[in-house]
Amino acid sequence: MGKRTVIPFGPQHPVLPEPVHLDLVLEDETVVEAIPSIGFIHRGLEKLVELREYPEMVFVAERICGICSFGHSWGYCHAVEGLMNIEVPERAEYLRTIWHELGRVHSHLLWLGLLADSFGFESLFMQCWRLRETVLDLFEKTTGGRVIFSVSRVGGVLYDMDADTLAEMVRTLRGMEPEIRRICQVFADDASVRNRLCGVGVLSKEDAYALGAVGPTARGSGVAIDMRMTCHGKYQELGFEPIVETAGDCWARTQVRVREIYQSIDLIEKAVERIPEGEIAVPVKGNLPENACFLARVEQPRGEAVYYVKSSKATKFLERFRVRTPTCANLPALVKMLGGCDLADVPVIVLSIDPCISCTER
Repeated sequence: MGKRTVIPFGPQHPVLPEPVHLDLVLEDETVVEAIPSIGFIHRGLEKLVELREYPEMVFVAERICGICSFGHSWGYCHAVEGLMNIEVPERAEYLRTIWHELGRVHSHLLWLGLLADSFGFESLFMQCWRLRETVLDLFEKTTGGRVIFSVSRVGGVLYDMDADTLAEMVRTLRGMEPEIRRICQVFADDASVRNRLCGVGVLSKEDAYALGAVGPTARGSGVAIDMRMTCHGKYQELGFEPIVETAGDCWARTQVRVREIYQSIDLIEKAVERIPEGEIAVPVKGNLPENACFLARVEQPRGEAVYYVKSSKATKFLERFRVRTPTCANLPALVKMLGGCDLADVPVIVLSIDPCISCTER
């Protein structure tokens, strides 16, 4: 055994969009152990259920994370609707599905840009984010917001989209697709990119399953787990199947996200074709039921997020709101990936799980 050195990685580092600290135990240039430390931006959002009535708490829930804001508001509403046994109109569920997949395109393009930046491809970073701006324009036109949308409500959604707006959204996304494919071809075929991604940060299928990995991190290792198959929205009616790669390295996780961009565009087009007419919300009044709880699961761009709500008295205030986010589930897998890697590969491996510390700490 050679001499071991402990060096810090983060919480401030050029490659980290948010603060996370890792103590890296090195032998020469090889990482033999990684010890994570979180807790830099804890905001106490879950505690606010004691001060905000359940309809108002939607706007707090979506601020758990700006990138996944729609998914968080949907997850919270889904949990409260289950708690109160509310049946959401079918059109509202289709609209939620469309916005959620639009958010996935936006999130994956943002992540691809950050990944390109992590190995020095600055122009590729800017091109990914330029395309992302078009997706944000669609959000702004249909919800009024570019980061925080405030469109979900308990019982449905606040805004509708007419047929012309929905058709224009599909045309815009299909118009973007050839350029997305040209840019993503760099991630698939460029020799220098493959050199930085292939065989780096390998997570086996067995380890991914045993460590509870979720989202593209799990699917990149061959674990076909995706909450869209079972738990929310209209995905079963749209013929959804999860995207899976088997190599388990950074390149495989990248390809899962690239292929999910195209899949999300297809799902949006199918949802627009099948969306029924009707109401977009049902009136929700009154107090919460006594001594009730409900657990909802939503497939965020980073993976499965769990939302638990509990009420004890017949008031408008929840007693408990608990969120388990994808990054929280993927941290054990990240530690496993870092063991045995080169120090120079640490930034790429960390980014390969698409970490969101705002989600993790709330």
